[in-house]
Amino acid sequence: MEFRQAQRMHGLTSAIFTEVDNLRKEQVAAGKDIITLSIGSPDLAPAPHIIEALQEGVRNQNNYGYTLSKGIPAFTSAISNWYKDRFNVDLDAETEVYSLIGSQDGLAHIALCLVNPGDVVLVPDPGYPIFSAGPLMAGADLYRMPLTAANHYLPDLSAISDSVLKRAKMMILNYPNNPLAATAPRDFFEQVVAFAKRNNILVCHDFAYSELVFDGYRPDSFLSIPGAKEVAIEFHSLSKTYNMAGCRAGMVVGNKQVISLLGKVKSNFDYGIFQPIQQAAVAALSGPQDCVRETALTYQRRRDIIVDGLRGMGWHVDRPRASMYVWAPVPTQQSSFDFVVDLLKHAGVALIPGSGFGQFGEGFVRIALVQPEERLAEAIDRIQSWLGKL
Repeated sequence: MEFRQAQRMHGLTSAIFTEVDNLRKEQVAAGKDIITLSIGSPDLAPAPHIIEALQEGVRNQNNYGYTLSKGIPAFTSAISNWYKDRFNVDLDAETEVYSLIGSQDGLAHIALCLVNPGDVVLVPDPGYPIFSAGPLMAGADLYRMPLTAANHYLPDLSAISDSVLKRAKMMILNYPNNPLAATAPRDFFEQVVAFAKRNNILVCHDFAYSELVFDGYRPDSFLSIPGAKEVAIEFHSLSKTYNMAGCRAGMVVGNKQVISLLGKVKSNFDYGIFQPIQQAAVAALSGPQDCVRETALTYQRRRDIIVDGLRGMGWHVDRPRASMYVWAPVPTQQSSFDFVVDLLKHAGVALIPGSGFGQFGEGFVRIALVQPEERLAEAIDRIQSWLGKL
């Protein structure tokens, strides 16, 4: 019997990530040592006080029942307080904060709340795949906003036609950015708020990399812009900031009407996060933040190893101010996918081809800084040796 996928599945792009990982597994099975810089999964552990809170919660026999999807009050209050401390953004923990099973949970479902088939969602290209996948599953038409170096990796709002804007319901932004590692200035966010108000568009800002910042840089929360709450929600996560990726603890904050709609969808789809994980999240957000600063410094050192190493072999790459990635042009006369396959097979280094993030990602690769410094230095040596033989 053959089972055909639904039409809404067309356009989903996870295949290239799966294909690269399958190739990596084949190389490992053949006995090769592979330095994996592909999937952006943190290799660092949470701070001890976070682990202790999780252990304490797991030992509590009262923590094994269902929890509401909104989140326990201690978690939503901790989120509100953290936003105030970090970004001077005031949030009502009852109406403007909602817990998520990782920020991708909310990004996947938000279009279901507001988008009808045929409506337009403005998405970045290159962009993290869920930015497109969620709207596609809701039946939306995508308008891909090119992010190019010529425009400082910001979408050109003036290039979006009136005919598109009449059908547009949502815009998705992400700064600091994955995969580009680009950042956005405050005045751009101000332009977006005015743009969204003029065109009655909801802005969904993915802010998951706000704490992985370097060289003294501090990004603005989109919600810190005057009037932003009228037109925007912001997604965040403990995955990267506190090295809790597997815990799946995140949040969405901002416009209370939209938060309520997303909550309605989620309350029909799932229950809340396992309570010990929420308690660990409270410990992370409310406890000492030295671990966050140390994590950022770790990624900064790793960034410098990769950037300096690639530049030393004549491979021009930007030095990002944030995120856990380096975005680099393909240094050979190949497609991004063919380059990644050859690098994996001949140098034992796994990257992600830029084409996996959209049309405008072709010609680039994403390098995830998710290995210890000595492994990154070894990756540089392997890449240089292989390129030198070409």
